[in-house]
Amino acid sequence: MKILRVISSLDPAKGGPVEGIKQYQQYLEGQGVSVEVACCDLPESPWLASTGLPVVYALGPATGGYRYAPLLLPWLLQNSKNYDAVIVHGIWQYHSFAVWRALAATGIPYYVFTHGMLDPWFKRAYPLKHLKKWLYWPWAEYRVLRDARRVVFTCEDERLLARESFWLYKVNEAVTTYGVTEPPAQRDGLVAEFLDKYPELHDKRIVLFLSRVHVKKGCDLLLEAFAKVAKEDASLHLVMAGPDQTGWVPKLKIRAEALGIAQRITWPGMLQGNIKWGAFYAAEVFCLPSHQENFGIVVAEALACGKPVLISNKVNIWREIEADGAGLVADDTQAGIEDVLHRWLKMDKEEISAMQTKALKCFANRFHVRRAAERLLELIRESK
Repeated sequence: MKILRVISSLDPAKGGPVEGIKQYQQYLEGQGVSVEVACCDLPESPWLASTGLPVVYALGPATGGYRYAPLLLPWLLQNSKNYDAVIVHGIWQYHSFAVWRALAATGIPYYVFTHGMLDPWFKRAYPLKHLKKWLYWPWAEYRVLRDARRVVFTCEDERLLARESFWLYKVNEAVTTYGVTEPPAQRDGLVAEFLDKYPELHDKRIVLFLSRVHVKKGCDLLLEAFAKVAKEDASLHLVMAGPDQTGWVPKLKIRAEALGIAQRITWPGMLQGNIKWGAFYAAEVFCLPSHQENFGIVVAEALACGKPVLISNKVNIWREIEADGAGLVADDTQAGIEDVLHRWLKMDKEEISAMQTKALKCFANRFHVRRAAERLLELIRESK
């Protein structure tokens, strides 16, 4: 089987979908599946050299927020016949519409991962943007989703929420899981490498946030909640790691100064490779207080490192986390995040150790990429 994945950009700063493509690669190849990727990046984009993906077609330039790439559609028309299936990652940008235009009348099946982009949170948070989307929903994304062989959701909550954004909605739904690979095994070495880079974190109880610094991630809630609990243990330290795509970090730093916790927060920016895994291993707990999260690859990565997760009930895999006892869940409010931090701080060493064990089991049973890759192939074979 030969699969083409199509995504707007492979820039790792774009978040989970890019990381997901990378992590699926070796397991799909192990099943005898050849995977190639087409994106709208410029061929000289610096991140393309380090993707680890064997075949990438960079078909930029792409212009505007819609990332219109004029080379993409002709390339798809010429080359799509070489693939057994095409997988589209994300909507609301040109790449998904180009796949529909190229494949809708060919019989070549395509599948769409919406990656949470139909969550009604966006309608409430950005009403003007939602109105703009309505202007091209009927002639663009509605058709993209209507004609897909399957629209793939990574959990049941994401599937149900997607139905609430637009009344004109007709899709062939499927639910599968998403997953990540095992982290590197050299735990002590990775922790040492991370702490050497950030020596102020030696002997600290690290609360780790690792995601995009964006309003939907609830970063402000975490700062406010951390300020409330920081006095309970002088060794507590918050690491706010991730790319700042909207220029929010300076304002958050000003707020941290006002709260009196600036010296107890480290802002390392985006972490990758060994330093990222060192951060996971060095942390005592991982926290993601998002207002909207269709899956949360970073949550699965934390579990894979045996770290309990403190998450909001807007992270759509919260039911699985709660059922497995792999973390603590609360509302996406300051009071909610303060509550899970308090509950974690009240746990004794035995309780924390037990939750760490449950985190590893939760990862192995639910979120290992091998299971997700096998399910994706089953879905494609079932629907061909």
